[in-house]
Amino acid sequence: MRAVLADLSTQRYLLTAAAQKLPRGAGKNAGWSRGGVLRLTEEATEPKLPHALGWVRLRPELSAICGSDVGLAHAKLSMVLSAYYIESQQIPGHEFVAVVDQTGPGVTRLKEGDRVAVDVVISCAQRGFDPVCRNCAAGMPNVCERFDQPGISGCGAPSLGFALVPGGGWAEMVMAHESQCFPIGKMPSKRAVLTEPASVALHAALHWQGNGERAVVIGPGAIGLLTVAALRRLHPDLDIAVLSPNEFGSDWAMKVGANRALPSGPAAVEALAAEGGGRVLRPRMTKIPLLEQGVDLVVDCVGTPDTIDLGMHIVRPKGMLVLAGTAGRQEVDWSLVWKRELTVQGTTDPGPEPKFGGKRTSEQMVEWLGDPSYPVDGLVTHVFDLTEWKPAIETASKGSGASAVRVAMRPNPDLQLVGD
Repeated sequence: MRAVLADLSTQRYLLTAAAQKLPRGAGKNAGWSRGGVLRLTEEATEPKLPHALGWVRLRPELSAICGSDVGLAHAKLSMVLSAYYIESQQIPGHEFVAVVDQTGPGVTRLKEGDRVAVDVVISCAQRGFDPVCRNCAAGMPNVCERFDQPGISGCGAPSLGFALVPGGGWAEMVMAHESQCFPIGKMPSKRAVLTEPASVALHAALHWQGNGERAVVIGPGAIGLLTVAALRRLHPDLDIAVLSPNEFGSDWAMKVGANRALPSGPAAVEALAAEGGGRVLRPRMTKIPLLEQGVDLVVDCVGTPDTIDLGMHIVRPKGMLVLAGTAGRQEVDWSLVWKRELTVQGTTDPGPEPKFGGKRTSEQMVEWLGDPSYPVDGLVTHVFDLTEWKPAIETASKGSGASAVRVAMRPNPDLQLVGD
């Protein structure tokens, strides 16, 4: 089976990480060069359905490259989280739309040929554990306490796309449980492939209870833009500003529902005061002014020390800062969390949502993506065949520098993309 394989052995990972520090970007492509963490193989093992009820084998139709995949390619991962991602060899790809290729015993909702979007999280139920852990029992499988225990799934990770046995979307085949799959009918491929990141964005937006009038989203990447779209659908009258470093991101922010796009960095404080009111305070010996009477919600979809720091400077006392950007070690002055009594909420994998009666985020998002008015058309800016994986990853790495929002690959070019 053809697949892009991630080899996270210590030698390859350290070589890739060290290459990122070479002068003038000389090693920026090391992750997908000889000796790096990624390579294409024609000999990956096809996933075999486990001896358990409800499993299906899928053929990915379109698979996207996430920011965490770019982090993998550049060896910029949190070593703390390696406790959950225990496999040194993985098949990436956790954002994909697929066609059912084979159904195992006990499958009742799907048949061969069905097109599906996939909730990639594998929790106690799919791993075959009984009784389930306390979080799964409480309806929160997205924070399952057994993500490091494969069980019958064979998945040594929280989700598909980070393990070898079930595989991921960057391969000709991948395995999933029927409970993870949502039929999508004739939904356009480039909308359906956004189900996972759009679910992450919706889950991030739902952490806020809507107690306020002003919100800021930091970062106009795919997650940031999808967060704006989700906030707009949830709160039609909310004033949403997006902090963007360039015109490309600003244009996209307006397309998906922002009221305005403002400059990123310290200039954002002055701009927010001018646009929506508030007083600007200037602490001594620091670069960023404070916005007093600031915004009610900040969703940071970048996750660097600078953006986290900026978020705390612009959110009002008792407001919420949602961290939806890449996880990692951050050196940040957290003093404003104490002084302003801020709520700082981390977020990643989606799950059942109380607002929607316990419906899973992915299921709700499939419904929204099926609505042509949901403003996500065009977010998949580039499509490559799987054999073109190197230029695909390079394009995704460049981001707005390559006019890219989401880059996707076709693992099975014989599967016609719907809507093209």
